[in-house]
Amino acid sequence: MGANEPFRGAVLEAVLERITYANEDTGYTVARVDTGRGGDLVTVVGALLGAQPGESIRMRGRWGSHPQYGKQFHVDDYTTVLPATIQGIRRYLGSGLIKGIGPVLADRIVEYFGVDALDVIEQQPQRLIEVPKLGPKRTKLIAAAWEEQKAIKEVMVFLQGVGVSTSLAVRIFKQYNEKSIDVVREEPYRLASDVWGIGFRTADTIAKAVGIPHDSPQRIKAGLQFTLSESTSDGHCYLPEHRLIAEAVKILQVDTGAVIDCLAELVDEEGVVREVLPEEDDEVAIYLVPFHRAEISLAGQLRRLLNDDADRMSAFATVDWDRALAWLRKRTGSDLAPEQEQAVRLALTSKVAVLTGGPGCGKSFTVRSIVELAAAKQARVVLAAPTGRAAKRLSELTGHEASTVHRLLELKPGGDAAYDKDRPLDADLVVVDEASMVDLLLANKLVKALAPGTHLLLVGDVDQLPSVGAGEVLRDMLATGTPIPHVRLTHIFRQAQESGVVTNAHRINAGEHPHTKGLSDFFLFSVDDIEETATLTVDIVANRIPRKFGLDPRRDVQVLVPTHRGPAGAGSLNSLLQEALTPSKPNLPERRFGGRVFRVGDKVTQIRNNYDKGANGVFNGTLGVVTGLDTVEQTLTVRTDEDEEVGYEFSELDELTHAYAVTIHRSQGSEYPCVVIPITTSAWMMLQRNLLYTAVTRAKKIVVLVGSARAIGQAVRTASTGRRFTTLDHRLQPR
Repeated sequence: MGANEPFRGAVLEAVLERITYANEDTGYTVARVDTGRGGDLVTVVGALLGAQPGESIRMRGRWGSHPQYGKQFHVDDYTTVLPATIQGIRRYLGSGLIKGIGPVLADRIVEYFGVDALDVIEQQPQRLIEVPKLGPKRTKLIAAAWEEQKAIKEVMVFLQGVGVSTSLAVRIFKQYNEKSIDVVREEPYRLASDVWGIGFRTADTIAKAVGIPHDSPQRIKAGLQFTLSESTSDGHCYLPEHRLIAEAVKILQVDTGAVIDCLAELVDEEGVVREVLPEEDDEVAIYLVPFHRAEISLAGQLRRLLNDDADRMSAFATVDWDRALAWLRKRTGSDLAPEQEQAVRLALTSKVAVLTGGPGCGKSFTVRSIVELAAAKQARVVLAAPTGRAAKRLSELTGHEASTVHRLLELKPGGDAAYDKDRPLDADLVVVDEASMVDLLLANKLVKALAPGTHLLLVGDVDQLPSVGAGEVLRDMLATGTPIPHVRLTHIFRQAQESGVVTNAHRINAGEHPHTKGLSDFFLFSVDDIEETATLTVDIVANRIPRKFGLDPRRDVQVLVPTHRGPAGAGSLNSLLQEALTPSKPNLPERRFGGRVFRVGDKVTQIRNNYDKGANGVFNGTLGVVTGLDTVEQTLTVRTDEDEEVGYEFSELDELTHAYAVTIHRSQGSEYPCVVIPITTSAWMMLQRNLLYTAVTRAKKIVVLVGSARAIGQAVRTASTGRRFTTLDHRLQPR
């Protein structure tokens, strides 16, 4: 062994004191540990993701030396062990690892039982009642939490051997309980559909570790369904058969023939749907079942609404429009422009209608006018929007209560709606704002819940990014040849023409570079270096905007980015902005989960639909602020933008991510006083006109662009050409 070559195969036992850095994508962690031998804490680096401060861990790896940080232990893998000393037991119990035990209670338990404390909890938990001020209720909770920890640990030991992170092991245990190991061994691909956070690739790694053959039909069918599922994440409702086969072969690395055979079996088993599309030159489409059903159902329901003889707003078929509009003028104090008047008449006389247009064109005033006239005729008007923020805005605009579409339909655990065809909404007119955000599955649930004769008005900007979920519902409804009547507002009102935000949004939409000089509400900080862009963005948000405009950097300012990755992506900026706006403080509780640290005051967003949370579920994109963090009960509380308090177990924190910076896709339906948009050449493939246009139109008052003029030019020049695979437009056409 050479003089500088590190010693390999060493074992280090220590208590994990604190984690200083963790990358949740790679699992790479930097931590400080106490070896119990006195002296300074030791730095350990490597595969430690999932270990929590307070745990005693046995690490296998090697000693090495870093030129800047000195002696370090490089961890290859680790296992948790129970501490054996009184000090270690006190630290372990007091760290919040066992639900229901905090530092005060840990001191009492250790003081009473000494070195036997863990043995008592393990073997005679009923004896905990002997501890002063520890009642039977808390005793039971601690015993149950310990048992669950123990059971999870057994599953984890098995799963660590096949490369599964701690957080996913907890989810697997919650899904299958004592059957966890059997399911993982025998049906690993079930994990991809049953357990949120486990995709095909993770399941595939596990399958390989437990001996599932590379070319087994089980693997190939799972790979085909994964490929289709991934395509719905990109907005597609189906994939052409030849493209699905090619992509599956690439992912699975198996023969094309085997993929074709397994696809035929999947079709026979009704795991997927195969349909020939005559309107697309006999293209063969392969759908996941829910998306095929939803597309057929939505088209059928919209045609049914349009053509039904019933009309719950029949009073408007014979109304004296001159009188009605004169009354409206007195009521609002303003005249309607000709295209606004056309939209008002259309919404009140047609059973399905679309109102579209860009910022400053009077969509809001038109909607208010429609609602005023409908209410004057005692119509039951129901207002909804895809997000809490958009619903609040709609309510303020009209003076009528508005809710999210999810809450309106009262979605239940599992995703079924309380309102549907058999129990329709009691509504004469349903208005949905920010309709460009509504995806195929949600649109289908909504339209299914409308009674015959109900009027539906969808309001949105068709030039913005399409929905995060699959489909292009608004665009498909406006396609040539569909029977859906619509009005597009194009006239920019004089007041709006004075806004740099509005005029530049329209310039971008027309493929022209925004004006950035001499405006009081639209700014460009030109910088080419990507890391410098990130640093400057943080300074602008945390210091410059609050100083110049008096805006609250957390409540009033939102950073919008094209992508999650990179030095100026959402991931990196969230870490920097959190440290600037919600820094760590000695008396402030915090909880690390994977690569993230959560603190009270953090701005967060939900990253999956969870129908079991809150009154009617909490959905992908819901924003909120962390208002409580209990390290003893292991819960975190978020107040959402719908003013609902929602609780999270610590084991559920992978559903949340920080939202100081969010991707532009995630910002749809929201509006902020000020948006800051870092835009760099590192996001080159994402830079498209509708992306930048959507970001700019999220601002009510101020836009700040930070970054490269070249990147902005690329975004302005590049019209979005990537069409989504949908057939709603064709299914809507008369047959």
